Amino acid sequence: MIPSKQVAKLSSALPFWLSLLLIPLIWIVAGLGSWWVLLVPAATWYLFSALDAVTGLNLENADLETSEDDLYWYRLITMIWPYIQFVTLFGLIYFATHTDHLSVAAKIGLFFGVGVISGTVGIVYSHELMHQKNKTERWLGDWLMAMVLYSHFRSEHLLVHHRYVGTPRDPVTARYNEGFHRFFPRVLIGSLKSSFRAEKDMLARKDLPWTDLSNPFWRYWALQGGMLLLAFLIGGWAGFFLFIWQAYIAIWQLEIVNYVEHYGLTRKHLSEGKYEHVKPHHSWNAAHKASNWLLINLQRHSDHHYKPDRRFPLLQNYTEADAPQLPYGYPMMTMFAMVPPLWKRVMNPRVRKWRGMYYPEITDWKPYTKAKTPMPR
Repeated sequence: MIPSKQVAKLSSALPFWLSLLLIPLIWIVAGLGSWWVLLVPAATWYLFSALDAVTGLNLENADLETSEDDLYWYRLITMIWPYIQFVTLFGLIYFATHTDHLSVAAKIGLFFGVGVISGTVGIVYSHELMHQKNKTERWLGDWLMAMVLYSHFRSEHLLVHHRYVGTPRDPVTARYNEGFHRFFPRVLIGSLKSSFRAEKDMLARKDLPWTDLSNPFWRYWALQGGMLLLAFLIGGWAGFFLFIWQAYIAIWQLEIVNYVEHYGLTRKHLSEGKYEHVKPHHSWNAAHKASNWLLINLQRHSDHHYKPDRRFPLLQNYTEADAPQLPYGYPMMTMFAMVPPLWKRVMNPRVRKWRGMYYPEITDWKPYTKAKTPMPR
């Protein structure tokens, strides 16, 4: 039997295990076929938006002195998810390519749902894992990113985004008045280039060429190539393209969240390409309870950038006095982002209010909306 103390710890962590319910759901809709395959994206976007409205906000903060042992049940979900996702992804590739009841449209819809899971849950868990010092956790994070063909995200996120967030040198910071449909192709190209350049520069400081085997891009390419090969061996060309399709959807899910997290927020330019330190008010915060369960507190993004190595159960919530607040959780906000006029109507007044609150002395914001401000090298 589990000791009563452990039962209490499991009970407090249990809401964050809700993501596991998406696994039986995706298998059920795969068996049903037809329009049922759309239930998975509907659950992650509409159901959790509805749950946010019902459950409200969680404004409480965990004790920062909580030990690693007390976080066991929280950490466990991120540790087991890579194995669950791997089996589900390749199991469904086999199922979809060896059954007659799924039409082509149903297969496309089914793997749209798979991509929603591997993006909404898999990449978010990978993000948590890659920030940890434990090598096993970092390896599992790499494994998850290889399943969506976006392995360079680790280098981009750790070496570029966290260092340059809120500046023109960060491709992932969405600029004021930049619609998502312009942001998406820009960030796809920009993040790949900036991540490779960051690793190349690190090697150059050690007098090593980018071709040195210590460059993590070799690992990224090997893992991604292995995933593609496995998809082909299991499902032929159909399996190969279904794998790529779900990876694209997962990447879209990631980047639309990236778009929301920092839209229009910038760090003050000091001089000679130098910027102020990252503070909680440089990220949008959301305290919506249900979507934070699904996204393991990713919406407490202000604290994540303030303390990047803090595990998700310990991330602190900030009030409007310390960080800008989103009106809704990520599921609702990402739907808004897909309609730029609606997004701008909701968010642009909030950005202008943020500017007046934190930087009343700045009257010309044009240099902050274009990638032409002098940047450090």
